[in-house]
Amino acid sequence: MSDGVVRLGGYAPPDASHTAALTLLAERIEAGTGGRLRTEVMGNILDTGRPAADLLSMVESGDLEMCYFSTSYLGSRDPALQVLETPTLFHDLDHAHRALDGDLGAALSDAIGSATGLAALGYWDNGFRHLTNRLRPVHRPDDCAGMRVRMQPNAVHEALIESWGAAPVAVDLADAVRLIASGKVDAQENPLANTVAYGVAEVHPFATMTGHLYGARGVFANPAALDSLSSTDRDAVRSAVRAAVEFQRDLAALRETELRVSLQAGGMEFVDLSPEERDAFRRAANDVVAGVRADVGDRMFSLVPVR
Repeated sequence: MSDGVVRLGGYAPPDASHTAALTLLAERIEAGTGGRLRTEVMGNILDTGRPAADLLSMVESGDLEMCYFSTSYLGSRDPALQVLETPTLFHDLDHAHRALDGDLGAALSDAIGSATGLAALGYWDNGFRHLTNRLRPVHRPDDCAGMRVRMQPNAVHEALIESWGAAPVAVDLADAVRLIASGKVDAQENPLANTVAYGVAEVHPFATMTGHLYGARGVFANPAALDSLSSTDRDAVRSAVRAAVEFQRDLAALRETELRVSLQAGGMEFVDLSPEERDAFRRAANDVVAGVRADVGDRMFSLVPVR
């Protein structure tokens, strides 16, 4: 940021809550610094032909000053960062937000700073992930047998899908869109907003509200660039991030509700799991949860607030 320009990057379509929040973040940075910092926004790196994961290396190298990105991609850097990948860790959005804005979020940010070249400034919602597919309604793990399911490259996510009897296909977003559209994978798991944004709703007629994982997208900065700012401008950047966090979460929740109504009206068949069906998914994932806890350690889990 030594040249007074903050370059921000994302990987979502123009109408996504994350893109809207990235735009707001840029506006707040400029306003909060009285124009001392200017911003340049790359709303969707996929439009440049580069994979989404390049954003992390670009911020670490200083090619970008800031980006947002799914925290699930950082688990390989430090086992403690896998805590958010624990199936059914949070009961609802309020529970997740209290955790990320409290002691758990602070511990995650410290771990990210130690394990990467990134400074975590806040956490946006990527929502609860639900299963969609092109084959049949899914009520229990047995219904997933033989399905090829696309997910983010993450060992815990892969183990979870395997625990349901399905075959995980872990690929980056650009490849995922092509595989889903072609029918070469049968299913995927995402919040409804991503399901629509990536064109999945056009080829998957069945959705099961599994809510099996909560996704967070960290707002990351290059530490050296952040430290180069005056304390006043650094505080303004952090304040802009806080405003963008609140804005994105509210917008994401609103759009998720609206999208379900729209998708149902368009013919998508939704399965809301009964308590017994939801418990079957939890039981299937018991070994996966135990594995995450063993890798992460007790400290991180002790910071998850009581519901």
